[in-house]
Amino acid sequence: MNYIKAIISNIKNVDNLNIVEFKYKDQILEMMSLELSPKVVIGKEVILNIKPTHIAIAKEFQGQISISNKIKATIKELENGKLLSSLKAKVGDTILESIITSSSSKELELKKGDTITLLIQTSDLSISEVLDD
Repeated sequence: MNYIKAIISNIKNVDNLNIVEFKYKDQILEMMSLELSPKVVIGKEVILNIKPTHIAIAKEFQGQISISNKIKATIKELENGKLLSSLKAKVGDTILESIITSSSSKELELKKGDTITLLIQTSDLSISEVLDD
């Protein structure tokens, strides 16, 4: 599991649907949720989590895409197996792991040191902990 420390910057809701925005490094991440704890309030620091299998990779990404969370990163480690590849990407002082198919890794010609974009859907990001002041 990957963990990201962020600050809640905005909460939008309609009926039972919530879009929570977080400030992470110099960008905004978004999470979709049907239920929110009363502890989830603007200004609170949280720990977000994301499964390695829920982080897609783009190389030399340009253009538009419906995925809201796009994080620039650098590949620090890459292990290509027979079926799956695991890569560890550095974003500031945070390391995030992504697991993709080895065929995708080869198609993208991924290698250590490459600049990539991590793509995370709003429904794949969740709050694991709201930190106390």
